[in-house]
Amino acid sequence: MTDAQLGVSSSFYLGGAVLGALIFGYLADRFGRRRLFSWTLVLYLCATAATGLSWSIASFTLFRVLTGAGIGGEYAAINSAVDELVPAHLRGRVDLWINATFWAGIILGSMVSSQFLSPHLFGQDLGWRLAFNSGVPLGIVVLFMRRYIPESPRWLLSRGHTEQAEAVMQQIESKVGLEVGPLASAAEPAPLKIESDASIRRLLTLLVGPYRSRAILCFILMASQAFFYNSVFFSLALVLLRFYAVPAERVGYCFIPIAVTNFLGPIALGKLFDTLGRRQMIAVTYILSGLTLFGSSWLFLHDELSLRAQIAWWAATFFFASTAASSAYLTVSEVFPQSVRASSIAFFYAFGTLAGGAFGPVIFGHLIGSASRTPLYVGYVAGAAAMVLAGLIQAAWGVAAERRSLESLSLIPQPE
Repeated sequence: MTDAQLGVSSSFYLGGAVLGALIFGYLADRFGRRRLFSWTLVLYLCATAATGLSWSIASFTLFRVLTGAGIGGEYAAINSAVDELVPAHLRGRVDLWINATFWAGIILGSMVSSQFLSPHLFGQDLGWRLAFNSGVPLGIVVLFMRRYIPESPRWLLSRGHTEQAEAVMQQIESKVGLEVGPLASAAEPAPLKIESDASIRRLLTLLVGPYRSRAILCFILMASQAFFYNSVFFSLALVLLRFYAVPAERVGYCFIPIAVTNFLGPIALGKLFDTLGRRQMIAVTYILSGLTLFGSSWLFLHDELSLRAQIAWWAATFFFASTAASSAYLTVSEVFPQSVRASSIAFFYAFGTLAGGAFGPVIFGHLIGSASRTPLYVGYVAGAAAMVLAGLIQAAWGVAAERRSLESLSLIPQPE
């Protein structure tokens, strides 16, 4: 595949993710988080296996669209379920930690792909097919593991399944009690207004009405990180091949330190989101990721970075960027009502990705096709500026969601 073809394929993959997020996010609000866990993962597994059997660029792109659809659905179902199951004082760090496990998979995938693409084993013609299919056994194991994740009690209550919600809570409390001892008696909770309207019409009414300022904030956070990742991150391999002459079979190894810092960022900084606060930490991580990208881009433009120095700069950038991107999903999942939580995540993921990331890989594919570093530098500066601007807006408009219940956060804001 040429650089441009790879960019087009990546954009179609993101388009599939957008479509999958919208469809499966709506279904997660209608039929439950737990059920969607299985649907989205099965689709992802089948599409990934089919990608390894592609016979043309068109079939490869089609299967990548279906893979993206499964991934998009995962974002909505998982983030809504995590936040609805985790106590308020731990919700920020746990959400970020679980999102960070994505990068543990990237690390494993980088090592596996490097082995499969090695000319001493299978070679590139067969190796890339085996690399795609290598994830299927792990996915099957995860599919069975998800059978032990309970349905969200909040979703069960919103659908009128009070007895099932009570059973889930008793199961959780009994397990915790065995580990930490008898639990203290909880105070009688205040009556909650349980809303079950999960329609798209209800979501749009909230977004253009009482939740308008939150909607604008979430869109900016999602769109900026989407442009950053889907443009900058997807272009790293091409930069290594084109400007640093890294052999194809070695590219995966170059990604390992970058993936490691993507993983370590949310792990190291996650606790601060529950202690220092959401508004401060989200703003800081967005701004620092933009500034570090700008610094490395300036040095790249003037050809002052060795391969190791370039990877080190990228690693530092994504230490903050990974945390920032995860915090965007955290924000959306916290500030909208229970009945449309998964649909909200899907909506902002979809339209944030369309606005900020769907065409990024195509654009950067053409920028890298040039022999000059200047067009690529301009693209990187645009990504850096988007993150800094989003961080400044978060500092002004961010919601202080730390240690607050989801019910108190989703109350309709009063006009200012």
